[in-house]
This record gives sequence, C-alpha cells and structure tokens, in this order.
Amino acid sequence: MVLNLLTVPLSLLAPLPVKIAIDCVINGEPIPPRIDWLVPDGITSMDVALLGYAVLMLVFISLASYGNGMLIWLVQTYVGQRIVMEFRSRLFRHAQKLSLQYHDSVGTSDAIYRIQYDAPAIQWIAIDSLMPLAASCFTVVGMLAVMWSLDHQLMYVALGITPVLLLLTHLAGRRLRDQWTNVRQFDSGAASVIQETLTALRVVKAFGQEDREHRRFLNRSQEAVRSQMKVAITNGIFDLLLGLTVSIGTAAVIFIGVRHALADQVSTKPVAERFTVGDLWMVVAYVGQLYAPLQSMSKKMTDLQGSIAGARRALALLDQQVDVTDKPNAQPLSKAVGRVAFENVSFSYDATHPVLHNVSFDIPAGTKVGIVGHTGAGKSTLVSMIMRFYDPTTGSIKLDGRDLRDTKLDDLRNQYSIVLQEPVLLSSTIAENIAYARPDATMEQIAAAANAANANDFILKLPEGYHTQVGERGMRLSGGERQRVSLARAFLKDAPILILDEPTSAIDVRTEEKIIEATERLMAGRTTFMIAHRLSTLKGCDVILELSEGKLLNVRHKGDPDFLDVSAIPVAPTPTVA
Repeated sequence: MVLNLLTVPLSLLAPLPVKIAIDCVINGEPIPPRIDWLVPDGITSMDVALLGYAVLMLVFISLASYGNGMLIWLVQTYVGQRIVMEFRSRLFRHAQKLSLQYHDSVGTSDAIYRIQYDAPAIQWIAIDSLMPLAASCFTVVGMLAVMWSLDHQLMYVALGITPVLLLLTHLAGRRLRDQWTNVRQFDSGAASVIQETLTALRVVKAFGQEDREHRRFLNRSQEAVRSQMKVAITNGIFDLLLGLTVSIGTAAVIFIGVRHALADQVSTKPVAERFTVGDLWMVVAYVGQLYAPLQSMSKKMTDLQGSIAGARRALALLDQQVDVTDKPNAQPLSKAVGRVAFENVSFSYDATHPVLHNVSFDIPAGTKVGIVGHTGAGKSTLVSMIMRFYDPTTGSIKLDGRDLRDTKLDDLRNQYSIVLQEPVLLSSTIAENIAYARPDATMEQIAAAANAANANDFILKLPEGYHTQVGERGMRLSGGERQRVSLARAFLKDAPILILDEPTSAIDVRTEEKIIEATERLMAGRTTFMIAHRLSTLKGCDVILELSEGKLLNVRHKGDPDFLDVSAIPVAPTPTVA
C-alpha cells in the first residue's frame, strides 16, 4: 500500500519538467511561486542550467517511477502468492473435514476446482484490484488539487464525466457479476468431466466410449466458451463507452484550456496569474493522468466481478458446515480396549431416506464380528459410523462405555485400522504406503509389517524393492499385491479395532489363501468388524450381525446351531476351482 501511494507524488511531479522547459526556458518567464521550492536559486537565471536541471529532473522522476513500479511488482507477487497459498491451504484442510456425504453429493472435482482455480480470486481482489484502486483514489484527489490551483473551470469540466463513468461502471458490473458466475460454473463442469473420465479410464476404454466422453467434454466447454463470449461482449461495449466518455472529457478540457491560454496572452493580468502554454500542457497531462486512474477504477470495478464470482465460490466451500467435529469438552484417548456398543442408533442422510433403524448391540473387546446383508442393507454405513464418519441421527455409539462424540476425533480415529475391498494406495513408494499411518516407522518395522501380511516376498522381487513406485492408486501392482500392502499398513498401525470390508472378494482363490492367513493374524487380539460377501470369511467370526433394510434382524453367536446356515445368511458362496 505504501509503495502504491508513492506513485501519487511521482505522478504529480511528472509534468513539471516540461512546464519549466516551455515557460521558463523557451518563453523566459519566471519560475511560478508554487513550484519555485523545487528549483535551486542559483540556476534560475541561466537558461542552459535550468534546461539541464529540467531534463535531469525528468530522468530522475522516470527512474523513480520505474523503480517504484518494480518494487510494487515484486512485493505484489510475493504477498499475492502467499495469500493464495494460505487460502488454498485453509480450503484444502476444510474440504478434508467435510463429510463423505458432501463429497459424494457434490463431487470431488467441484472442490478441486474451487481450491485450485477459484481461490486465486482472493489475490486478484486484495492485491491486484483493491491496492491499485486505493492508489488511484489518492491520485485523483492529488490531480484535482493541482488542477484547482491552475484553473477552477477546467477542473469542473474534467470532473463532468465522473457521473457518467459511475453509471457505466454500475450497469456493467451488475451484468458481469452474473455472467462470470456462469463462466465459473461451466468451467467447473468441464473440469469434472476430465476428472471423471481419467479416473475411470479403464472402464471408458473397455466400453470404447472415448468419443462419447470427448463430446461430453466439448459440450461443457462450449457452454463455458459461450459464457466467456458474453463477458467479452459486455466488456467490449463497456470499454467503448468508457473510452468515448473520456475522449469527450479530454476534448472539452483542451478546447476550453486553449481558449483560456489565448485570452491570457493578451490579458493585463500579472504574469504569475496568467494561464500559460506550460500550464495548458500541465493541465492536459494531468487530465490524462486524472482520467487514467478514473478509467482504471471503472475498469477494475468491472474486472473485479470475475474475481468476486470466484471468491464467492471459494468462500462457499469454506462456509460448508463440518458435520463431525470435536465437542468443546471432548476427552483424549490414548488406546482403547475395544468394546463397541450401539444403543438405539438410527441414521439418515436426509429426512426422506433413513438408512439405519434403532440398531442396538454390544460387542466385547477382542470379538470378531461379521456383518452380512443384501446390497443397501446398511452395512457400509454401520462401519462408517463406528469410525465416526457420521454421527447418529438418534441414539449413541459407545467405545469402552464412552460416547464417541465425547472423545477427541483425532484420538478416536487413531483406534482404527481399515482394509477396504478395493485397496486405496497413494502415488508413492511401497514403503511410504505401508507407513502411511506411522510416518516415523523404521524400515525394519515396515518390513516386519509386510512380512506379517505375506507381502515381503513379492516386494523383494521388485526391481526397487520397498522403494518401488506403485503408480496412481497403486495400479502398477496387482489386486492381490495392493491388498497385501493394505494389510501391511494395518499391521504397522497396530490399532485395537479393525475394520475389514471383505478383503478377499476381488482376488483369485490362490491369492485369497495368503490374504486370509494374514488377515487371521491381523484379527488376533483385536475387535474386528468384517463386512462379509463370502461364506468362507465368516468361519473365523465370533458374532454375525444380519442387517436388512437398515434393521438388525438377527445376532448369531458362535456355537448357535444356525451360525453358518447358508440358506439364512445373505452372502455369496465361496468360489471353487475346477
């Protein structure tokens, strides 16, 4: 801001050397009293020295202006980038805290677009618009003060176009705000097509739908182009009217200024009070500098609408309420014993779609629990609530007798290890994926976890061993290899409660044996909840929870006559190999 304000005196001084050269050197007139403090007394009577001083003064002002401009650019770049980085960081952290329901309904691509492309609008508003606007306001005030001292009437003429500029800015700004909002929405839609297609590229290729996805992208992009054209047309009309208004104002000032200068040449006024050719030059220069910030202010106000549209979208993400948060009096938890109880738990994603209905059970620590039921029965929702991805609509979930909502969220999540049906790996090395929950783990600890998960042998056969890059989502590894790395990650975390979403359903039978063996070791001594799709995975369970349409129909205990009654349990039979 200080550097921007320094442009005001430099702008005011810029026309003075030319005035001195015209009036004092060419026409031989004395230095006007209002600027004589700028000129040393010893050179006022020497034309060559005065001309040299005016030229040096012009060079100094130019250098100072360019130097100040360079400093403004450097500071503006640094501060702007820091603002964007910190704002993006805040948005990213908040987006991670939002519920899975929000991301499932809105889509991750929308959040990505807001963080990556809408967030920089905060820089355009705060740094690229508001700072120059403030400097322009001070420049206008300074120009008006100087013009008042030169010729009152010319100042009024120059200001005459201000109401027109304000009206044009208001009309264009209101229209551009809506148009820019549409542009952002269509751009975000096109970006979502890219993300969806590249994420599911194997499916797209398998069904030969590349052209279809390309057309879908083009349709979204064409909508964005049409919106951009509307913005360009509105901006073009505004610029045309703005330029016309400024040209009329400048022409009026020149016309009246020339008449004043001609009249004062034959006037009997004292020389110091006359409106000279040098004064006319100064007025014309000041009018140009006056209209430049006025134009800049009007242009910035309209350009600002695009930034405001982006900032509003980014702030809308920040305004999304986090569904699962720590209570003010939440208690810490170092390591849980592992007893889990549901007490009349009901849950719905919205008022019209209940998912769980009055579910109650009490699982002692160290129990192995199988969860079965048809698709849509509520199995995934139940285990998600155990990890407190969602809070119950009614009822409570307790861990070791304490409501989950009374425990610090970070400490609570640290009590769980999870192995998904489709393992999720990050685009890094095998070692980094295994140590994801314990980044400080040593290579010996990582190797021990991999050995327990029956993964060490295949890892050592890879060219780079534990430092092998797994590729995006781990796709450079086979399904069984990814699952064993996921199991190793759970071994290394060593949490008291284990969540298994049928870790063997998507692999071949030969690999299944290794994974079942590793899974049995992993379950030992831990409270385990396993979503089961195969009968073979239920054999090691102590309790089976049978869900149907969000209701707990049956709780079977090991030793019951119908514990593994295939006809009664809605799971797929174990596949056999001929």
